[in-house]
Amino acid sequence: MHATRDRLRRLLTSVRRAVLRRRRLLAAVLTAVSVAAGLHSVAAPPPPRIDVLVAARDLPAGTVLGPGDLTAVPFAPGSVPDDVARSAPGRMLAAPLRRGEPVTDVRLVGPGLADGHPGVTAVPVRLPDAGMVDLLAAGDRIDLVAADPQGAGARVVAIGVPVLAVPGAASEPAGGGVTGRLIVVGATDQSEVTRIADAAVRDFMTFAFAR
Repeated sequence: MHATRDRLRRLLTSVRRAVLRRRRLLAAVLTAVSVAAGLHSVAAPPPPRIDVLVAARDLPAGTVLGPGDLTAVPFAPGSVPDDVARSAPGRMLAAPLRRGEPVTDVRLVGPGLADGHPGVTAVPVRLPDAGMVDLLAAGDRIDLVAADPQGAGARVVAIGVPVLAVPGAASEPAGGGVTGRLIVVGATDQSEVTRIADAAVRDFMTFAFAR
């Protein structure tokens, strides 16, 4: 009986000494666990993200956007471009779009096309020579000239208007006798809109690069 008690006493003494020898290590481990648990409990949740449609590859002007042309990329809320297009599939590009570039309204043929040019109104104009249109790019400034098909002469109908879009040739309707290609220009006031629209239906339209 006494022998058993002695063995038990020696065992407890040995355990206590082992714990005392390692108390600093145990304290450090417990402190680390406590700190880690505290950091985990106060860590901020991941920041929110907003999916933005960007070009999946380089796209030329005039492209009618399809599902394979676009991909969604998560953006932080503060980095989302202004006027980002919420619904782009099926719409036509007014200007080229680089791979990874967000799709904004000013890049699409539509009401938002003139947003990058305050104070102008987007007006479509059909030029009779499709090859002539190949000389133009969005951002050019041109003088629009109307030539009377009856030979009565030519007149300038708009000076220094910006070219807002040069839709691709693939967008032109097939058949029906329609020739040439459309461009979209920015008129500065209602009288200029009226002059351009009137000349577009009565005369042959051409242009000269503005000085």
